[in-house]
Amino acid sequence: MISGMDSGLFDLGIVFVLAAALGIGARLLKQPLILAYLAAGALIAYFNVFHIGEKDVFLVFSKLGVMFLLFLIGLEINYSALRVIGRVSLILGLSQIVITAGLGYLIAYFFGFAFLPALYIAIALAFSSTIIVLKLLSEKREEHSLYGRISIGFLLVQDFVAILLLVVLAGAQQSGGFSFWRMLLTIIEGAALFSAMLFLGRRVFPALFNVIARSHELLFLVSLAWMFLMVSFVQRLGFSIEIGGFLAGLALANSSENFQIAGRVRPLRDFFILVFFVILGSSLLAANISGIILPVVVFSLFVLVGNPLIVLIIMAILGYRKRTSFFTGLTVAQISEFSLILIALGLQMGHIDERVSALVTAVAVITITLSTYLMLYADKFFLYLLPFLSFFERKRLTEKDAPGGISKSVVLVGCHRIGQSIAFSLPKEELLVVDFDPDIAHEMKKHGFDYLMGDISDPETFDRIDMTDVCLFISTSPNLEDNLAILSFFRSFSSRPRTVLRAESEEDAEVLYKEGADYVILPHFTAGQYFGKTILVDPEMKILDQLRERDLALLRRVRAGTS
Repeated sequence: MISGMDSGLFDLGIVFVLAAALGIGARLLKQPLILAYLAAGALIAYFNVFHIGEKDVFLVFSKLGVMFLLFLIGLEINYSALRVIGRVSLILGLSQIVITAGLGYLIAYFFGFAFLPALYIAIALAFSSTIIVLKLLSEKREEHSLYGRISIGFLLVQDFVAILLLVVLAGAQQSGGFSFWRMLLTIIEGAALFSAMLFLGRRVFPALFNVIARSHELLFLVSLAWMFLMVSFVQRLGFSIEIGGFLAGLALANSSENFQIAGRVRPLRDFFILVFFVILGSSLLAANISGIILPVVVFSLFVLVGNPLIVLIIMAILGYRKRTSFFTGLTVAQISEFSLILIALGLQMGHIDERVSALVTAVAVITITLSTYLMLYADKFFLYLLPFLSFFERKRLTEKDAPGGISKSVVLVGCHRIGQSIAFSLPKEELLVVDFDPDIAHEMKKHGFDYLMGDISDPETFDRIDMTDVCLFISTSPNLEDNLAILSFFRSFSSRPRTVLRAESEEDAEVLYKEGADYVILPHFTAGQYFGKTILVDPEMKILDQLRERDLALLRRVRAGTS
């Protein structure tokens, strides 16, 4: 005879084993783990293993998962993150939300959904996944590119709007309906709490956490204690524990230990949020999906095609190049975790039924799956659609750089760590720097270098470089495909410049040498050879003083550029 406790542990074991097995498959297919969790819930419901949504322990875990998720989001919204939200990101974020939600509502109304369910669907379609986009940008090493910075900025705008909506829904849940004065009072209370957290984050917590930072265990314990204290407090004010988690994280966002706290809390989030998505996945089969197949297909196409098109048009109006606009647009081709949280809250409050929840969850599965591949292979899609994208680029651009056609003998692509060391060792008058990071490009300009802001994977970047006098072409990008494209471009030259490329691994280096690279930078090989020869020519080590001073000067330049 299995007791209630043993049964709960057995059910929990099934959930995690199934999610782990599906997670391995998702990893092999280059998909986010959220899809594995949703699939695990759908399988548990399909085979009727147990009713996961009816067990108290799973419901508690689910709420804790969302609370920890919002705690980490609050923890990452520090003042440097707020500076990322420039005018362009603010305009783009708010415009995209309004246009997407408006069109989404019209489509939902066309399918016969009532006002409130149609509103929930429209809002769910308007948000994109910050977590998934950041992960993919990081994997592609493009989070510092112009389109990466704009994308991160307007995704933060989306997150702020989503948090505001959660606050409003908390007020509706407290009052039992949509009362204007109750909503207004809730927003005022939320703004007061937000301001109080910013004050504590700047004036109180940095000093407190500096005292306890030496003990990792105590730092972790105090952070959790503060979070649960904040959650208990806001619950008494009528807000949800999820809002309490966000506000608690916001208060700690500007402490110097915020990354350390996030690193400790992230495993807890991953543990508990799994249950939230498993329960959501099980709801896919709780409703009659056969009756919503057409709306699922239409809404999925709207998110995959319509959302990027909306961003593409707004970016074109703002005066950005078609490549920047296209790549930024692809980042909104999926719906967000926030969308699923809002839908789950609407279901809990009785505003929508399981049919709407299943519809949005199905759209999430489809769009997250396909948009992952859209972002991973964005370069190929861009080249394929290039003839049609000129329509989305104005003649007068606000995205400016140094004029193309500069005649230089050396071209350096990528000017981050390795690139800066190379640049400051070469004569400025002979060097053209190419980089997609606006901060680096402007920093190099400040030091007197000629620069071109662009991505070498964009064919138009080559068109803006005068190759007539180039005798050396250096790429510090570790991306194999980009470097192979460089070699392919020079293959048509009767007298091509010498090419120096960077490789991530020995295997990539062999491929580049086979394709005709004159030299391949493998940082650990090159650094070892350079230092070995330095010792050989100067056995008395007097050169070490010169090297130290030169490196310290470069470090000061880099630090000044990032401050």
